[in-house]
Amino acid sequence: MQGAKWDSLLAATRGKAVRVERTPGVLSLFAEGGDAIFAGGARCSLGFNVTTNSGPGILTAGHCAAAGRRWSLTQGGRPVATLKRSTFPGNGDFALLTYDNAATNAPSVVDTGGGRTVAIARAAAAQVGRQVSRMGSTTGLHSGRVTALNATVNYPEGRVTGLIQTTVCAEPGDSGGSLFSGDGSAIGITSGGSGNCRTGGVTFFQPVTTALAAVSARIG
Repeated sequence: MQGAKWDSLLAATRGKAVRVERTPGVLSLFAEGGDAIFAGGARCSLGFNVTTNSGPGILTAGHCAAAGRRWSLTQGGRPVATLKRSTFPGNGDFALLTYDNAATNAPSVVDTGGGRTVAIARAAAAQVGRQVSRMGSTTGLHSGRVTALNATVNYPEGRVTGLIQTTVCAEPGDSGGSLFSGDGSAIGITSGGSGNCRTGGVTFFQPVTTALAAVSARIG
């Protein structure tokens, strides 16, 4: 803000218990793993921020792509990312969105709530028995264990292969969210399942390593 608008703001706040301060540079929105993303009235969750040859991007669930091409970080907000590629159903459930502003601050972290974050340093394959955590915009942070690999799920929309099966609960809106481990490894992207976070259930996740390879992206 500058010129007449800045002068008006100073005049309006003069003598009041308000601090007005200019911040250098251009401010931009950023989002972290597990945060909500919106398109066409639908809400999903951001899986992981990634780097592509054209700039920063977002990995989320492929079935979320049905909601629209343009995605925002707030309900009804200005779109900040565009769908570039999606797979669902078939050989996975993943989508790549790219930030419209190549200078967007897109940290490789998962927002676990309460001002806490987990830094994501790498992508790693799931292992049966491994303790994992899942962050989503509906139910927040939950943990469990990997119970199977290369699972096939018959959704109403079609069959999806190559998924990770876990005991971590999830609910609608958590789709696309982050499955990760305590050592900072990105493991999966929330796909679907049965049950809820009150009674428990079975959930399935798209392996991050497979999705990154398919969209030519990387963590960090």
